[in-house]
Amino acid sequence: MFSVTGMQGFQLFSAEHLITLGIFLAACFGLVLFRKKLKPHQKILRWTIFWTLPVCEASAQLWLILTDQWYVGNLPLHLCSISSFLAMYLFLRKSEKGFYVLYFIGTLPPVLAMVTPEMPYVFPHFHYIEYFLHHSAIPIAALYFILFEGYRVPRKAILFTYLTMNILAVPIFFLNILLGTNFFYLASPTESKTILSFFGTGIRYYLNLEMAALLVFCITYVPMWQLIKWEYKKGLLSM
Repeated sequence: MFSVTGMQGFQLFSAEHLITLGIFLAACFGLVLFRKKLKPHQKILRWTIFWTLPVCEASAQLWLILTDQWYVGNLPLHLCSISSFLAMYLFLRKSEKGFYVLYFIGTLPPVLAMVTPEMPYVFPHFHYIEYFLHHSAIPIAALYFILFEGYRVPRKAILFTYLTMNILAVPIFFLNILLGTNFFYLASPTESKTILSFFGTGIRYYLNLEMAALLVFCITYVPMWQLIKWEYKKGLLSM
């Protein structure tokens, strides 16, 4: 279960991969459908999601260290780790603008990472379980904030988050050059075959990355836009 060389052979959209994605979707739909019944247990739900995030982060780092795999590129500076830390912060302290960023980088991107994972191991290997649990917990945290904490995202937050991430990408870009890392996948696409593999190289890669980020943010906003529109119609929100 914790072996570095064993339990490999992950296949994209295999039965176990589809079942894992199905469990995640079922958890999301369950939160939505049973949100009223879960309301009395909100505190338990809140802290369960909260502690899942640091436990996943810490256990992943510990496994890498104990198996002599850790290197500077494993520092928790990838997009999903940033989302994870931001979600933890929001569990401890309210921040509307903080949630704007979490909504856009912590919902669809982790889901896409689960759909096309950079994953060699099969279930029930530790890394498989940790990877999918961690990437599931981030969008579930965002969903929790929407359903139980009442967070909403205005349309202007698309540009706010886009500019915020571009500003954050500048020091990350130079850090990649300094350390020889690939945080935010700014140095190159993933090693395995993922969506980023089709973005080309050089300037073309960065242009496609910028356009893809904006497109993902716009697509991500559609459910929020529909939710706000429905709440206005029902009189649950005022203009």
